[in-house]
Amino acid sequence: MKKVVTFGEALLRLSAPENLRFSQASEYTATYGGSELNVAASLANFGLPSEFVTRLPDNAIAKACLKDFRSHGLCTDGIVIGGHRMGIYFMESGAAFRNSTVVYDRTDSACSTLEPGMIDWRSIFKDAGWFHWSGVAAAISQSAADTCLEAIKIADSMGLTISCDLNYRKNLWNYGRKASDVMIPLVNYSHVLFGAEPEYEAILGVKPVGFEALDASYKLDLDGFEQYGKQLKTIVPHCKKFFLELRNTITSNHHTLAGVLYSDDSLKHTQIYDVNPVVDCVGTGDAFCGGLIAGLHFYPGNDQKALDFALAASAMKNTFTGDFNLASVDEVTALMDGGDTGKVQR
Repeated sequence: MKKVVTFGEALLRLSAPENLRFSQASEYTATYGGSELNVAASLANFGLPSEFVTRLPDNAIAKACLKDFRSHGLCTDGIVIGGHRMGIYFMESGAAFRNSTVVYDRTDSACSTLEPGMIDWRSIFKDAGWFHWSGVAAAISQSAADTCLEAIKIADSMGLTISCDLNYRKNLWNYGRKASDVMIPLVNYSHVLFGAEPEYEAILGVKPVGFEALDASYKLDLDGFEQYGKQLKTIVPHCKKFFLELRNTITSNHHTLAGVLYSDDSLKHTQIYDVNPVVDCVGTGDAFCGGLIAGLHFYPGNDQKALDFALAASAMKNTFTGDFNLASVDEVTALMDGGDTGKVQR
């Protein structure tokens, strides 16, 4: 497989320990994350060549961050140095009926002040076959969105497969432009599109079908999702595959998951996973994206198996603390095939 390149902002994650509230915490656990970084880490963990591209400041925290990236097998050659600070997010983990809370501190970060021309995309893409970006990278600033468009156009001209995770984060879109106005021109270059139903609605205006599974016996509205896929195809005609990860949050620690693919005028879907307890759900959508890119490589020509692999990878991510999915290929395939590594009901 040729190299997969992902682009976005790397964040320092500061987590309040043991389900403490921010007001109770006297110390925080430091790790690293970020949507596109998480996808690259998943791919590297599965043994596939991946490179993460971002902009980092020249300081000790950023150097520690780079060391962490490399420890996970990521190529970092395309990362540029500049700016004044890394972005940060603070994490308060919920429990039972108390929601988890994220607070961002990303204003004027090195990546948000990135501008077109700072990254040598042609050099980065010369041995790559796939480029992945997300709506988070476009949300942090106009200049970051312009850099996304620059990368996408060059990737398109060089024949790479382009994937986008819509990743709508309403608290990030604060530089005076609507998310849909920025995203739709970028999304129209995509061959593969990921998202949850609320994200497809926010960016592309397609109303959700709904997913309210309380356990694995729930029946998906397959006719509804097929019509949903047809609507998406009319809006983004260049796109070949539309993936939806479906999640019902019953409580903070109990979720149900499923996956849907609309491609070639047909619908595919997965089983339903009943995940209880959820250890950490941050990065599960990124694990789905990484799992799908890997699944398309592991099962060429078999979109159903690729979809099943992606959802199993996402389900496994719920069992790990931190942003990264640390599940092995063997663990994901065992879960996908109904093994005893997790609770799977058909």
